[in-house]
Amino acid sequence: MDEQPEAGGGRALDRRAELSEFLRSRRARLKPDDVGLSGFGRQRRVPGLRREELAQLAGVSVAYYTRLEQGNGRNVSAEVLDSIARALRLTDAEHAHLIHLARPKAHKKRPAARQPQVRPALRELLDTMDSVPAYIVGRRSEILAWNRMAAALFGDWSRLSPADRTWARLVFLHPPYRELFVNWEQKAIDVVSTLRMDAGRFPDDPRLSALVGELSVKSEEFRRLWATHDVKEQCHGLKQLHHPLVGALALSFESFRAAGDPDLSLVTYHAEPGSPSAESLRLLSSWGTDAARATL
Repeated sequence: MDEQPEAGGGRALDRRAELSEFLRSRRARLKPDDVGLSGFGRQRRVPGLRREELAQLAGVSVAYYTRLEQGNGRNVSAEVLDSIARALRLTDAEHAHLIHLARPKAHKKRPAARQPQVRPALRELLDTMDSVPAYIVGRRSEILAWNRMAAALFGDWSRLSPADRTWARLVFLHPPYRELFVNWEQKAIDVVSTLRMDAGRFPDDPRLSALVGELSVKSEEFRRLWATHDVKEQCHGLKQLHHPLVGALALSFESFRAAGDPDLSLVTYHAEPGSPSAESLRLLSSWGTDAARATL
């Protein structure tokens, strides 16, 4: 199956504001004790480290760091960003996000109507994986193609409008997915963290901005999670699901970047051989399209 989302529009995200808010949020989460400053300033009016403390740890002037935290990343060097990342104790994903915000790469502007393309060979690969739920996801959490087992597990996405086929809208705006994911909050965090990564890489993407704006209006939970500025790239892990037909499922997932198009990822789910979850997947496979129509 292969369906393309509709084009949308919206104002681009403010990269300077994103940089400023990201740095503030990372500084606020650090306690003086975390960096060996427990004896400094018992009366603190702000959460986390002060700007001067962070600047000292990073080996830059307070004025320089202040300009950066105000969103002015012009001409900042990779070495300075590395020092600030170490001082803030950023993860690899957060470090990459900081670099994208402070030193954005120039992207060729594509026509607004151009849609992401899934190569025929990738669609054929999905179809050959007849016992493994698998799908292709693109930028903005768009679900671009999937196989029959993904439909049996997650619901018949072909019945949704192309615009609704994004994990962001499914998780926050479609109530059945709250029941499907046992730990819905963690799934929501993962989706928002991935969108944050996209926002850092493509701050001038109007469709991403429109999606963020829509979810911010419609979902208080999305607004709360978006305000944390957390970024994370989920490449593998375990998901606990409660499927309406077969009940509890414990499935491992793996995500693979598509060669030649880093915007696309192949995501697969599998169960431990011989486990009850493996038997449940076998049942879903035998029911095929009937299972998809009876679920979400």
